[in-house]
Amino acid sequence: MFQNDEVVIHVVRKSRGACVVAEVLGGHRPAIWVSDLYSAQQGHAAEWQVCLAHQLRDCQFAIEAGDAVFAPRMKALLLRAVVIARRRGDLAESTRREYRRRLDGALDAVMALAPANRHGQRLRRRYGKVRDHLFTFLDHPEVAADNNRSERELRPTATYRKVTGGFRSDWGADLFAAVRSIIGTDARRGIDAYQAIRQTLRGQSILEPG
Repeated sequence: MFQNDEVVIHVVRKSRGACVVAEVLGGHRPAIWVSDLYSAQQGHAAEWQVCLAHQLRDCQFAIEAGDAVFAPRMKALLLRAVVIARRRGDLAESTRREYRRRLDGALDAVMALAPANRHGQRLRRRYGKVRDHLFTFLDHPEVAADNNRSERELRPTATYRKVTGGFRSDWGADLFAAVRSIIGTDARRGIDAYQAIRQTLRGQSILEPG
């Protein structure tokens, strides 16, 4: 599922690989990309915002698995970032820069920790690699700090797959994806599902056929 403030595009494929991203983008390179840390989701845009919601869950897992050194401090830092992210649109640029400076400084202190627990060590290695992409939302306030909006868009598809067991034909999968794309895109314009489908059948959708 691909989305921004104007368009939602669903595709159903057997693979979650980078080839699907390349197929949909068709050579387009977005300015900013928000995603989890799945490798196929990386390297598609000039800037990247790591989904902080996924990181909070991973930190909580490490805490429950026994890490009392790194994960608790990292989780607290990410929670601070999430609170700031909720107000990012109302903050002056100078304020956002200051918040970024403070968060980066706090991250330095967390990264200086030396956890003995293997889950804490794993997280420390991870954030050593992606630390520059944790607080991108402060440089680009139009971008969310998580991909929760995408997760909500995907929920009906996940429910459909769970109930039906999946698609039995390629055309059925493509039709379902097209309908979800139409509904999601028009919802951003305040148009309900019925009207969205009705307008599409009349040839009035902003999404091109196929």
